[in-house]
Amino acid sequence: MQDISGKRVAILATNGFEQSELEVPLEKLRAAGADVHVVSLKSGEIRGWDGNDWGRAVPVDKVLSEVSASDYDALVLPGGQINPDLLRVEASAINFIKAFWTDKKVIAAICHAPWLLIEAGIISGRKVTSYASIKTDVVNAGGLWEDSEVVTDQGLVTSRKPDDLEAFCAKVAEEIAEGRHEKRAA
Repeated sequence: MQDISGKRVAILATNGFEQSELEVPLEKLRAAGADVHVVSLKSGEIRGWDGNDWGRAVPVDKVLSEVSASDYDALVLPGGQINPDLLRVEASAINFIKAFWTDKKVIAAICHAPWLLIEAGIISGRKVTSYASIKTDVVNAGGLWEDSEVVTDQGLVTSRKPDDLEAFCAKVAEEIAEGRHEKRAA
């Protein structure tokens, strides 16, 4: 994985995130040198979903109302069914995502998290993937869906499921390191 020392990454999540889809990027991006913050709607802890039941709690580093996209170089959106469904009705979360896109920063979404990209209005015309069950949602929103472990379109990185996490994390680090997001057309 590429060295991304000095870069700052936000992981936006709330209760019900897919356990591995938050913990693995958190660990791997920190190991690659990034300063990574778990950002959520409230302070304290958020609890993951692991298999068929609630998983482990993860501490929240920053409250969404106290940060902005300008504080970070990239945004990671973990999936799970519950987490993105709760976040997509929160105007502050959608505005945070839109600000990363407007500022031409890397955005990475896995599993059901492309729901958030749809809500933010940034998926249309972009090559993406997602968990298979939301393929129709992605296509109906104008996304150019493909069944691949990781798909990248000018700084927008998407993956399908936890099995794709190695490729997902490596591509996120590469996009941040290479500055490919900066070349994105408006």
